[in-house]
Amino acid sequence: MNAAPLARRVDALEALFRHIAATRMDGVPVLNERLAVRAVGLEAVGEAACGVLVTPWFMNLVWLPAPDELPLAPGASRARVVGPERFDFIGAHEEGFGAYEACSLFSPMFEFEDQAAALATAAEVLAILRAP
Repeated sequence: MNAAPLARRVDALEALFRHIAATRMDGVPVLNERLAVRAVGLEAVGEAACGVLVTPWFMNLVWLPAPDELPLAPGASRARVVGPERFDFIGAHEEGFGAYEACSLFSPMFEFEDQAAALATAAEVLAILRAP
């Protein structure tokens, strides 16, 4: 996946979860109101992409499948190797966005004092997973 399509996909992912935060998650008591939606370090893995998604209610590793990849059914799981680790990702699908996979890192997010702390943690997770 080259830079322009990846950037559009990341923008769409953030917009989707900002919309979910403002609608389905509005008023739900697991929200850390000090946090906002932000995709961190999504990078191409062939034609797919992987990175971290921070929201007020979770921090997940996120896999955006390649256009020709058979999407994982919502709720189904698949093991993926990210860096030196193996993670179980859960399939998801959102109307207007399409298929993606997620692996929970933190939920809920109350241990994060602010957005800077959550983003620093996401960046550190990726640094460990992407270390040579």
